[in-house]
Amino acid sequence: MLRYFSAAEVNAGLDYPRLIDALSEAFRRGGEAMPVRQTYNVGTIANPGHLLTMPAWERGKALGVKLVSVFPENGASGLPTVSSLYMLFDGATGRPSAMIDGEALTNRRTAAASALASRHLSRPDSRTLLLIGTGRLAPHLAAAHCAVRPIERVLVWGRKAQRAQTLAGTLARQGLEATPVASLLEALSSADIVSCATTSRVPLISGQHLRPGTHVDLVGAFTPEMRETDDDAVCRCRVFVDTYAGALKEAGDLLQPMAAGRWDATKICADLHQLSSGADPGRLSQHETTLFKSVGTAIEDLAAASLLAGDCSSEAPD
Repeated sequence: MLRYFSAAEVNAGLDYPRLIDALSEAFRRGGEAMPVRQTYNVGTIANPGHLLTMPAWERGKALGVKLVSVFPENGASGLPTVSSLYMLFDGATGRPSAMIDGEALTNRRTAAASALASRHLSRPDSRTLLLIGTGRLAPHLAAAHCAVRPIERVLVWGRKAQRAQTLAGTLARQGLEATPVASLLEALSSADIVSCATTSRVPLISGQHLRPGTHVDLVGAFTPEMRETDDDAVCRCRVFVDTYAGALKEAGDLLQPMAAGRWDATKICADLHQLSSGADPGRLSQHETTLFKSVGTAIEDLAAASLLAGDCSSEAPD
């Protein structure tokens, strides 16, 4: 029977400790290389729009696809710019088993992937988290990072001070010691983990202001034209990615310093498969600066959807 999962059910059903472990296991297994997401122009001149498809499968077990529409002009009408839906199918029969709110699933699995990387790359004693960006993903990133590190303080910076204050208040009500900050440079000087989720096209994080031992988590920039760090930041850090294929196609934070001749792809230390399988040790010392760049991969959606639907199936009456 086809089951629909609302956003509230996704958030309630995918707690971060179990979801992070599920992603770790999915990346550890590796398996077939998944297609990089495909983007199609489906809009008009007056109302441009794109359709994105992200399929993934584990033969004999599960297969699924996320459908995402992006219509930038929707904001003028008070409508969401991005809408998405996830369809999960039984891998043995091909029958549809679940339809899942795509935004909630994406937020949870994206934050969990960042926390999985942090488990390998941030210092175990990391206690101060800096959030750059105040969008819908930000509170998920805070919760996920807190699930893997003993975070005692969350600093919040955004271009609009009021939104940073609102987010800090939301996090405080969730039990976190959260404070809005006016100076990004001062916040960088005290952060152990920097998690950045924006749509910026200009650097927000300067390499010269990163202190030794910091872990940088770059989530937001997901096209070659976007970036959240300058060239110096990438050159100073040991760089890790979610997948090589996705990062080298879409990550502006890496592609732009490559185009400038400042950095090259051979300097990527490892991806999440290598970290999760133990093929790469991750952080090597307390003093090195690490950087994780994610652009998202469909295997994360499949692992999260399978965990959610599997829990529901196991709870169903005989």
